[in-house]
Amino acid sequence: MNAPLNHPLPLLDLDVLRTFVAIAETGSFTTAASSVYRTPSAVSMQIKKLEDILGRSVFSRDARSVKLTTDGEMLLGYARRMLAINREAVSKFIVPDIVGVVRLGSPDDYGERVLPHVLKRFAQSHPSIAVDVTIDHSMNLRRRMDDRALDITLLTNSYGKPSHGAETLLSEPIVWAGAKGGCAYMREPLPVSIWEEGCAWRAGALEALGREGRDYRVAYMSAHTAGQRAAIMADLAVAPLPKSFLGDDMVELGPADGMPEIGNYILAMVVAPEASAPVKAVADHIRATFDVLHRTGKF
Repeated sequence: MNAPLNHPLPLLDLDVLRTFVAIAETGSFTTAASSVYRTPSAVSMQIKKLEDILGRSVFSRDARSVKLTTDGEMLLGYARRMLAINREAVSKFIVPDIVGVVRLGSPDDYGERVLPHVLKRFAQSHPSIAVDVTIDHSMNLRRRMDDRALDITLLTNSYGKPSHGAETLLSEPIVWAGAKGGCAYMREPLPVSIWEEGCAWRAGALEALGREGRDYRVAYMSAHTAGQRAAIMADLAVAPLPKSFLGDDMVELGPADGMPEIGNYILAMVVAPEASAPVKAVADHIRATFDVLHRTGKF
């Protein structure tokens, strides 16, 4: 919907956006209605109101499923951010002194590159909440989450689909990284730097090599991205990394270099059911941080 520049744009109702997000996350009008304490008919009316305001359909519906349209996917990011900002603003006045301890899990790569930004911002707004961080592989973090040893965890998945109960924070390509001016990618068999089973990017990378019939050997093993970078920079091996992880001293290797495409991966977040106020506050900060990173492209 295009409005004249001198005409005020309509305001989106946060209650309607809350319903919209609930439907997007559950894939069901009925389930979402229960979570927002409304009847299915009331939820349908809310979405109709939202679509009338925007002049666009946000869901495609049939007898068996509800899916976001392209416009709905765009709106979802805004809706989550608006709801998170609302909760953050209101909490300053209604519950300004939230206290507690939040147990947060993260894979090594994002624990090193992104969490410092999240925790710094969070400490400034919620100084009475302590955040205890556990760095581990996604497989182990999921297990800790299932055992209720964590309140929130970030997980990586190389197959492009978030695990059950997980909320997608970002998706980006996994690429082959090599040293700038290096020749490791030309060697036979191909020297590869990866980690053991459970590494988020291992399966997709090795599957791609197998699909192309490319012989390889594991020349370097490290559980940390710092180790992967060391192997790349020494031109000992090539490694599968998220595209945003490439530095100025690395190059992306593709089909023109004889390297197969790997595909995308997902970074997701899992929040414990019936999360406490401190846990929800941390989750909101994580969402807001990744939204900014996604929009600016600075991961």
